[in-house]
Amino acid sequence: MNRRQESAAGVKVRTLPVQVAAHLVQRIAGGELADGRAPSELEITQEFGVSRVVARETLKILASLDIVDIAQGRRVTVRPPEEWDYLNPLLAEWLPEEHVDTLLRELHEMRLLLEPELAAMAAASITDETLARLRAELDRMSDLTAEPDDYLEVDTAFHMEICRAANNRILDRIMYSARWLLTASRRVTNAAPDSLHRATDAHARVFAALEARDPDAARAAMREHLQGNIPILAEKEQRTKRASARRASR
Repeated sequence: MNRRQESAAGVKVRTLPVQVAAHLVQRIAGGELADGRAPSELEITQEFGVSRVVARETLKILASLDIVDIAQGRRVTVRPPEEWDYLNPLLAEWLPEEHVDTLLRELHEMRLLLEPELAAMAAASITDETLARLRAELDRMSDLTAEPDDYLEVDTAFHMEICRAANNRILDRIMYSARWLLTASRRVTNAAPDSLHRATDAHARVFAALEARDPDAARAAMREHLQGNIPILAEKEQRTKRASARRASR
């Protein structure tokens, strides 16, 4: 999806079932529903003043996110949080900020496991055409250090280019499926003071290793780049926890 399509998706009017589902996700994530029980279709119609059709569609949305189980003739039950579909952009949008911060930390742990190896794999088989595209993206980064939104787009393209160069379709789809969380993570790390200049330097080191077709150097450069973001994400998580604690104490 290109940036124009993403912008259009972001401003479209939410349907009534989506609005109700968002409200229920926030309540479920906040631990407001006791005994693992979610509202039934009838209870949703009564509480929110919506039709049975809207209530039914609301539950379908929650089920598609793996948040609830729906069985004919039985109550609607909440599934364990570890089973929710955290790669779905709706869930990332609706969860409380402290939950999202935790997800971003876990996402970064995944990146540290995968992306250094993807860089090493790419270095072993990268083509001149891919190197040319990476060089162009790196040059654009240097020009966009004062434009964080545009920089984010090029940053994403740079990493996905490396992922594709590794020639593993499964790993490529894993990274692609996480693109919404990856964007959220980059918005946090790119907002830190002077972060875009440092990121550009780190990307340049990754590129140099790929251009040299040196898997060990590419692996090390990518790991160093990702490790540099750990303190930024940790500080964001701590700020959110402190803000949440202050709200709870009022």
